[in-house]
Parts: sequence; C-alpha cells; structure tokens
Amino acid sequence: MKGRAGGERGKTMRQQVLCDEEMAGAEGFDRAEVIPLREEAEELRPARGMRRAGWLLVACGLALLPWLYVLATGLPATATAAHWPVAWVGLDALEALGLIATGLLAARGDRRHALAAAATATLLVVDAWFDTTTAAPGGDFATAVALALGAELPLAALCGRLALRTLSRPA
Repeated sequence: MKGRAGGERGKTMRQQVLCDEEMAGAEGFDRAEVIPLREEAEELRPARGMRRAGWLLVACGLALLPWLYVLATGLPATATAAHWPVAWVGLDALEALGLIATGLLAARGDRRHALAAAATATLLVVDAWFDTTTAAPGGDFATAVALALGAELPLAALCGRLALRTLSRPA
C-alpha cells in the first residue's frame, strides 16, 4: 500500500502508546506498552492468475450450457455399457478411499481433511444421482432411493459440513 511507513502492508491498527512519563509513576512497568484497540480487516483481491483462471472456468461452464441441450435431445433413451461393473466398482472404490482419507486426516487434526471431504461429498452425491436415475423400476429403484437417503446423502452432508467448517475458520 502506498504511503505506509516502512513498507508495512496488510492490517491497519490504531494503537495506544503509554509514554515513559506516564509509566514513571506506575509500579511494575519498565517500558511503554502497545495495546491494540482495533484491527480493520482489509479485503483481499485474488492474484491476477487466480482471477483469470476463475473467468476461464466461468466461460467453460457457460459454453457447456448449449451442450446440455444437445445431450438432452440427442441421446438415446437406453444404452448398453461395455464396462458397467468396472464403472460402478470404481466409483464406490473412490468413495471408500475418500471416506477413509477424510476420516484419517480429520482424526489427526490435519486441515487438509477439508479437501478430501469436499471431493468425497461430491462423489457421494454423484453416486446417489446415478444410482437412482439408472435403477430399474420396482425393487431396484426402491433400493437405490433407500441407499441414497439412508447412506450416501447423509454422508455427503457430513463431509460437506466438515469441509465448510474447516474452510471458514482461520488457519
């Protein structure tokens, strides 16, 4: 910031300084004491590279909107997947790894558990979505809904809460 003495940056602080004359009559004080009265938070602006990356992501998200229409109108109602079991086992394996990593990091008090928790919450919501939307009518659909409401979505909410609580606290 311009105009600050000694190249000081960041927080502005009003201070009360007790002078040597005032301190001379006080017992137990050898020197002046600085008492911060108030700290004013300064809004941080992201670095230029971060702003550019943010706008690039917004542009990519907007570019996907027309593609959603193409998919909605052009995809067949049914499809056969050659590696169906591998896809589901892989997704559930990633969820298990995410839950284990989140739990271990959280148990150790490592703030990086927030990253694992956010990724795991996302995986759990995606799993619940695809389980329910790809399930056959009847018993399969009822099982998918029961798993989504009884396990996947509550775990996703817990992981999301862990991530948000950690990220909202100062380091």
